[in-house]
Amino acid sequence: MAEVFASNVLFLVLTTSLFGLLVGSFLNVVIHRLPKMLEQAWQAECASYLGQEAASTPAYNLLTPPSHCPSCRQLVKPWQNIPVLSYLLLRGRCQGCQSPISLRYPAVEVICALLFAMIAWRFGWSVQMPAYLAFTAVLLALTFIDADTQLLPDTLTLPLMWGGLLFNLLTATVPLADALIGAMAGYLSLWLVYWLFKLATGKEGMGYGDFKLLAALGAWLGWSMLPLIILLSSLVGAVVGIVLILLARMGRGQPLPFGPYLAAAGWLALLWGHDIVSWYLNSYGH
Repeated sequence: MAEVFASNVLFLVLTTSLFGLLVGSFLNVVIHRLPKMLEQAWQAECASYLGQEAASTPAYNLLTPPSHCPSCRQLVKPWQNIPVLSYLLLRGRCQGCQSPISLRYPAVEVICALLFAMIAWRFGWSVQMPAYLAFTAVLLALTFIDADTQLLPDTLTLPLMWGGLLFNLLTATVPLADALIGAMAGYLSLWLVYWLFKLATGKEGMGYGDFKLLAALGAWLGWSMLPLIILLSSLVGAVVGIVLILLARMGRGQPLPFGPYLAAAGWLALLWGHDIVSWYLNSYGH
């Protein structure tokens, strides 16, 4: 089977994209449930700190309760859980109560499939490919969680950072010293920006989750990709913020999650970072 994948890139890309649909379906569960799980854990910690008894709540995690319609509570049958296809067969509505199903669910599945296909096309059948698929999946989950809640959970950012260091330790794709410096520089660079902004304005310009996410990107890609990641994420974030203000969908003082732009910039740097840097140096380096 490995020989088939290695010799037939199109077959590898198609197979990986189908796998991406399945992973995207699971990511929908993570995106929806992980913030709620964290909220329950925080409430229990607060109650314990105050010497109060934590409220009794039903088990809630990535597996329990089974998937169900939030309106009528009808359980989702296996055939209704097929990525994208089930959404089309149900015409975007719950079979029981006809409540609309968010377009977010098939969108995440399709995006994940496309990103996985691009990873397979770019890196082929290699030791890097499965690691970069996991990297992509975590970035996608973080993107939507931050967009929804303005949270970048430690349960995702810290394993992502340690995973990047371990990956480079085992494969030397990026020299381990570059990965370590990338993790430290990624965290400290945004930490410094945070404190300079806070001292100048008295406000918090970003959250600590952004520091950890950039540290994770530095651990995977090395310190040399950090300037490109910061530049790309800042430019895209500024453009999106201006557009939203002009469309009156966001007030001037309303916070804008930065995590999605860091994640997108990091993923682009993974695929084409060295090409972009080489193009810039060849064009403007003289």
